[in-house]
Amino acid sequence: MIFCVHLGYAAGLSDIVKGARDALGGSGALSNDEITAGLREALEVGTEKAVALVSKVDGYYRNPDIKIPLPESVLKVEKLLRAAGYGQKVDAFELSMNRAAERAAPEAKSIFSNAITRMSFEDARKILNGRDNEATLYFKDKTSGQLQELFKPIVKEAMGEVGVTRTFQDLNARAESLPFGKSFSFDLDQYVTDGALKGLFKMLAEQERQIRTEPAARVTDLLQKVFAGQN
Repeated sequence: MIFCVHLGYAAGLSDIVKGARDALGGSGALSNDEITAGLREALEVGTEKAVALVSKVDGYYRNPDIKIPLPESVLKVEKLLRAAGYGQKVDAFELSMNRAAERAAPEAKSIFSNAITRMSFEDARKILNGRDNEATLYFKDKTSGQLQELFKPIVKEAMGEVGVTRTFQDLNARAESLPFGKSFSFDLDQYVTDGALKGLFKMLAEQERQIRTEPAARVTDLLQKVFAGQN
């Protein structure tokens, strides 16, 4: 799996979650601030790794779990387009959508970081004692609106640079010229933005699932202090 090479990060957060959950149970040795600071540091590591995974070249395109597929209206005429000799255009369109998502993804890091900074002790308690995707749900609640506003213009610009818009317009014209063909009617910018964010949150959820289950070492002085005596 794609996460196997990142077990050090995943394991680190697993120990943090387990230790902090135990501390919340009432050991009395740790302050609320220490527990919250430890979880914040752990989430910084986790979100940075998730963003790095999707923003690298082929981060979306070569990952079948988050790859942005052809829009439904294009899929309906895909066979006709390929039969008419436009297969390369179809492939280029799909690739360039994913390239645009990969270009936009790094911008999420600062927004996630701000959400982590604003996290209260009650937020930390809910994350630590909640569902396997509780941290991901926290990020969705706190960042989805900002990410939409940030990603859409970046995606639009990136699509212009990598050729999505031009290729889409060409395919649209070809589709209209086919027997029974019609124009693709959807918001391309919004489609790619939604696909990029859906993939990003899916990777966050998978990262969180991994980090809640993998044993690990404590990698910083803060974490060693916060979770001392939890072995």
